[in-house]
Amino acid sequence: MNGTLKDPAAEIREHMAACMQCGTCSASCPNAAFMDISPRKLWRLAQLDRMDDVVASRTFWMCSSCYNCMLRCPRGLPTTRIMQALKRLAAERGAPGSRRRQAFYRAFTENVERYGRVQESALMNTYLRRRANPVLALSYAPLGWKLLRRGKLHLLPESGHKGRLAPLVNKVREMEGRS
Repeated sequence: MNGTLKDPAAEIREHMAACMQCGTCSASCPNAAFMDISPRKLWRLAQLDRMDDVVASRTFWMCSSCYNCMLRCPRGLPTTRIMQALKRLAAERGAPGSRRRQAFYRAFTENVERYGRVQESALMNTYLRRRANPVLALSYAPLGWKLLRRGKLHLLPESGHKGRLAPLVNKVREMEGRS
């Protein structure tokens, strides 16, 4: 390693150059129906150096990191990791919607770190506060009320899980160099 950082777009193109366009990633993806273009087509755009089109896509935002594509890829390409790298690249480039999505991911991660599991009311409270849009918050009120009435939403966090993930989160941060 020479100590210089690679251009994220170049690194993505480098991995995708080995893609043979078989479509296994697209066929394996449980979220493909929600993507504006298939993963196979996304990789082709990267191969053609059309990174602006790649970053403008919402395909990688729909990736749930299930690793099906990576497990089934005949070339063993790190497709899930590339999807994650594309999320970071889109945020760096200020792609439309990336700030909103990053805010949700940040709120979700903090929620799991804090409570050891997802606490829906705390998650939405944090996310909507960060969006600073009272109209958006009010638009979720009917759903929240319905879930609350049916006992599916708890206003106060359930105890018992708090802090159990702290050692794991700290280890990941250490491995990523973010301690």
